[in-house]
Amino acid sequence: MKGIRDMLFREKFPDLLTERLVLRALGRHDRDDVFTIFSDPEVMRYWNSPPMAHLGEAGAFIAKARASFSQRLSLRWGIVRRTGGRLIGTCALFHFDGHNHCAEIGYALARNFWGQGFNHEALAAVLDYAFATLNLHRVEAELDPRNAASIRTLERLGFVREGVLRERCIVNGELSDSLVMGLLAHESGSDQSGPRRNHDQE
Repeated sequence: MKGIRDMLFREKFPDLLTERLVLRALGRHDRDDVFTIFSDPEVMRYWNSPPMAHLGEAGAFIAKARASFSQRLSLRWGIVRRTGGRLIGTCALFHFDGHNHCAEIGYALARNFWGQGFNHEALAAVLDYAFATLNLHRVEAELDPRNAASIRTLERLGFVREGVLRERCIVNGELSDSLVMGLLAHESGSDQSGPRRNHDQE
């Protein structure tokens, strides 16, 4: 098998389209929206990093995402509504394991857009890309077991709870467990023809 990074990363960042969303590369023009998302304590409630405090952190976040793609380390999409064009979240594939055809998925959504099915829609498109285009065998997520909404979203996409890593992270100054969830290619329902058009509400 060719090196996974040679297979996964093209010169042009892969845009993904769904009925309501465009998933595209982050750019400097997204800085204010990135800051709005990641400076919100509710969005960052279960993260093992604090909310952003300065606009410069958003610029650094975008620069890191672009550099990681250039270095063939990760893919981080900006989630944009097709009506309005504003960035409402991000979704990423990272920790690629070429030998085992695996990767990890992560995501964040602006609080104003919670409960409208946008996370489900974006994640479904990224998962179809992961399985149908990148030919991954497994995608996993690691999240705080108290994050019930995120767990529900992943379970609706077919993810299975696989185990708990005890006191894995420090969240808001406290040791916290991490829940590992996984989805295998044959469980995903991917039709091998590109991003899904699944828009169930969360």
